[in-house]
Amino acid sequence: MLDIVVPSPGESITEVTLGQWHKHDGDWVETDEVLVDIESDKATLEVRAPAAGVLRVKVQSGADQKVGAPIGSIDTAAAKPAGGAATVPATATGNVGAKAPAAVVVATATATVISDATDGKKASSLAKKVAADKGVDLAKVTGSGTSGRIVMADVERAATAVSTIANPVKPVAPAAMPMAVAGARGIRREKMPKIRQRIAERLVQAQHTAAMLTTFNECDMTEVMRLRSEHKESFEKHHGVSLGFMSFFVKACCSALKRFPKVNAYISGDEVEYHDYADVSIAVGTDRGLVVPVLRNSELLSFAEIELAIRGFAAKAREGKLTVDEMTGGTFTITNGGIYGSLMSTPILNAPQSAILGMHTIKKRPIEDPRNPGQIALRPMMYLALSYDHRIIDGADAVSFLVHIKDCIEKPERLLLD
Repeated sequence: MLDIVVPSPGESITEVTLGQWHKHDGDWVETDEVLVDIESDKATLEVRAPAAGVLRVKVQSGADQKVGAPIGSIDTAAAKPAGGAATVPATATGNVGAKAPAAVVVATATATVISDATDGKKASSLAKKVAADKGVDLAKVTGSGTSGRIVMADVERAATAVSTIANPVKPVAPAAMPMAVAGARGIRREKMPKIRQRIAERLVQAQHTAAMLTTFNECDMTEVMRLRSEHKESFEKHHGVSLGFMSFFVKACCSALKRFPKVNAYISGDEVEYHDYADVSIAVGTDRGLVVPVLRNSELLSFAEIELAIRGFAAKAREGKLTVDEMTGGTFTITNGGIYGSLMSTPILNAPQSAILGMHTIKKRPIEDPRNPGQIALRPMMYLALSYDHRIIDGADAVSFLVHIKDCIEKPERLLLD
């Protein structure tokens, strides 16, 4: 027997939560085949088979385990069965249970049983876990991810559709209305994922340890929108990625960080740690919480390289594939609440960083036309918010930093002229 142990997802992580088992107890597995997901407070990782053999599952999905703890084993002495699949005893319950029959959905008065088959479709690990929890048959789900891959949002939509079909709305007589309303009241409890626990811990820590203050400004997006519209098609044709607003703001922040180095620094004990590079963290929203993958040496990246990196991070974040290394070590953060329609907000610091820029939705507002002083014109405007640690950054530096970004966005040729 060869033990399967919990690997270390990264430095300082000592405990993980066992996620979805992709193989059942008694299954034949090949070397390097994905067996189970583990979820830490920073990332979700896959545990692969160290050798070929018959899988023996020891720990159920959802259990908390220490790094290095055995969660299963592989019987390397077992013979590979004909057809490549091991026989699972009908009485085996194990920690995963015997495979369901080929029939995909069997509805009863008390439960819904599904098979693990996906009919050849690819699905993310998180999508499989949610499907198992909600009783969704992945073989009947249409994927919206890359190459038709099934992601969690697809499973959620399918679960809602199944619920609506299984529980249609029935007419309620007036006399029965109070009973129906009372019956609709319910509560449920779910264990908070480790990544959500970690997010909560860091947000509270930032508010308790930093002298946090936020300064606001607004910028006219006319020129950036004009450039984007004019070159979007050729940019995408040449680089294979769309030209978005984020690359402009990353470049503007790198320029501002170079001019105001305190904004790019940390407080470490009684010292200030300065950085001569800009590792910009980009906040990405996922169903499991907000993650902040890092663009290393952003000051050296081109617009296309920034857009490609962000697109890659977003895809990996949706599938829970970001690594711990990809989410640690940033020196400054940008978060874009505008994609959700936020008009204004006060972002919380991403400790130990000293500042974070908040972007917001673009709205046309009447302002003085810069081309015709004294005249009012409707212009596409965005509110910007810079939250900063007042212990290291003075108000004058924070305001000047934000004005520098505003100038770069309103006159994007400044980014080309450095």
